[in-house]
Amino acid sequence: MGIPELLAPAGSMESLTAALRCGADAVYAGGKSFSARQNAANFDNIQLKEAVRLCHLYGKKLYLTVNTIILDNQIKEFSGFIAESLESGVDAFIVQDPGAALIIKSISPWARLHASTQMTIHSVHGALTAKKLGFERAVLSRELTKTQIEQISKLDIETEIFVHGALCMSVSGQCYMSSFIGQRSANRGLCAQTCRLPFSACGNKNRCGLSLKDLSLIEHIDEIKQTGVSSLKIEGRMKRPEYVAAAVTAYRNAIDGKDYDAETLKAVFSRNGFTDGYFTEKYTGMFGTRMKDDVLAAKEVLPSVRQLYKSERKITYIYFNTKIKSNTPIDVTAYDSDGNNCQYIGNVPQKAVNKSISKENIEKQLGKLGGTIYNFGGLEYVIDDGLSVSSSELNEARRKLVAALNDKRIAANTKAYSTSEKLPRLKDHKKEGHEIRARISRISQLNATKNADFLIIPMEICPSDISNPDKIIIEPPRFIDDEQIIVQRLAELKDSGIKHLMCGNIAYLKSGKELGFILHGDFSLNVSNSYSAFKLAELGLRDITLSPELRLGQILRLLSPVPTGITAYGRLPLMLTKNCPVKNEIGCKSCRRIVTDRTGRSFKIVCYENYYEILNSQLLYLADHINDIRNIEFLNLYFTDETPSQVSDIIEKYRNDGEKMQNTTRGLYYRGVFITIIMEKIMTLRIKKAEQKRYHSAESYKGQRRIGLIRMHR
Repeated sequence: MGIPELLAPAGSMESLTAALRCGADAVYAGGKSFSARQNAANFDNIQLKEAVRLCHLYGKKLYLTVNTIILDNQIKEFSGFIAESLESGVDAFIVQDPGAALIIKSISPWARLHASTQMTIHSVHGALTAKKLGFERAVLSRELTKTQIEQISKLDIETEIFVHGALCMSVSGQCYMSSFIGQRSANRGLCAQTCRLPFSACGNKNRCGLSLKDLSLIEHIDEIKQTGVSSLKIEGRMKRPEYVAAAVTAYRNAIDGKDYDAETLKAVFSRNGFTDGYFTEKYTGMFGTRMKDDVLAAKEVLPSVRQLYKSERKITYIYFNTKIKSNTPIDVTAYDSDGNNCQYIGNVPQKAVNKSISKENIEKQLGKLGGTIYNFGGLEYVIDDGLSVSSSELNEARRKLVAALNDKRIAANTKAYSTSEKLPRLKDHKKEGHEIRARISRISQLNATKNADFLIIPMEICPSDISNPDKIIIEPPRFIDDEQIIVQRLAELKDSGIKHLMCGNIAYLKSGKELGFILHGDFSLNVSNSYSAFKLAELGLRDITLSPELRLGQILRLLSPVPTGITAYGRLPLMLTKNCPVKNEIGCKSCRRIVTDRTGRSFKIVCYENYYEILNSQLLYLADHINDIRNIEFLNLYFTDETPSQVSDIIEKYRNDGEKMQNTTRGLYYRGVFITIIMEKIMTLRIKKAEQKRYHSAESYKGQRRIGLIRMHR
């Protein structure tokens, strides 16, 4: 098996320089927009061009992160950003949003795409679906074991795994905690790191029960190399250049079979040590926070770590061929180890007055290669006797030759893309109906859902002999631990008469289609724009539940070739995790399936066979705003611990205009709507008194009603 690529973070130009000088094979960086690390320094267009030039001088690659979901009103800006980035010569785009992938490929079919870990790819069918979406590489979820990584890496798609850096409690792409609690979307590049705050299963306000230690797999590098994985990724675009230097140096040495400095790696940044995460399947000692000793240790080593990238890294040799002949301009040719060459033609040499030019004189001046990537490789020469060449001319020859050779190297490593401004034309389907879909968590709730149009049942609790299977949408696990077992169970349910499948992971777009199910897209696909809806519908989705991070106005303006709906009720999953915070803190015997934050709010934990969901403390409720959502084609009601009578009552409320319910939330659907009671009254009076022609067309008025500008956010 080949040696995997070492991929380093570059949140700034200094970090990028540190990565290259310490031995990275590639770096990943973000622009000023559309990056999952919006709070990093990142690169504007001019800086990005310079960053690409520097990488390509080294013969290394730069991958641009556009790993956020995008909105319809950002399409034009995003397209322009991609075109500029292609012009800069970036080697690949790291993408979360299928719509973004479609746009990039429309602008340039030759652009290379890497599926971000935010796409939640952790199975064979997930990776194959990513390939069908146009991706050449899949960045796998951090939750995978060695065996699972090896299995996926056998496919005809490159794989990339995280080997070092921050380890999220949530499966990437499945965390809404920052949005719903911190008002900053992790899927939009603004994670508030809410999970690093105090959470406890027993009310300890000082315990950070959702905070994991940083990942470090450096001790397992030899094992990882045997899996066939293509790229080893270091997390850390928000971290300082010294961290990048220490991590890249250590992993470079480990990959090359050399000794590495584990103590410096730990000292430069850790959270009370490291964890090997899920790789070894032990799942122990994973929780931790950054301690005072960790900070002090970093301060001690930072000065010495800076020395790792202080000097230019020598990566190739430069050779010179010099001809100094009478009555002929000086001729110096330079070429590097990679076959690039260039020529310098100088002045005619003068006759020597005292001492003639010698080989030693030439080597001395041409060999002054400090501050460059070149080692002096040797000199071939032809020198006539009795001639003199000034040191300044030889220095000038060296400078120009190095600059010209640099340009040759950069040009040879920079791909020229042809681009197009034409994007696919999108059509909206004809909107019809208004369905109620009830998602239950207990079989005892089953009979209470008779008034629902569809019933969504988790696969784990679905009975084999269910009545009226035509109304059932089966919901397999969003985290796919053993894909073969899941597919086998789905096949059995299909044989029992169930026709509909909820796709909470892109893997089910392949396995579900092959089994003959009618496919429905869940909220966890994070569909947030028209192009994503178009692309996923193309792969077989019959309808799509849109992202709960959208506002109502954005939902109603979104175009889709298939029906769209929203999650309109319930304690929404804030986090999907492979780790149970309760089990870690107090064990399963004392489990109340609840964690509380520092304010005393309680968050319910739902236990499945191989994963857990942390639910929002507040109940999403929109039944008293039914007019605002009447044009949305279906509403998913997410029931957890409600009694059968409560389930029946809630469904009835959504059938009609239900009354207001206390201690509930509107979710993010009305985010940004801050109209007070007084403002609402004023606007209502104005609308009543003013001529509709003067102030509002019927269409715009309707639009205002939809996005909640007229109705008060209660």
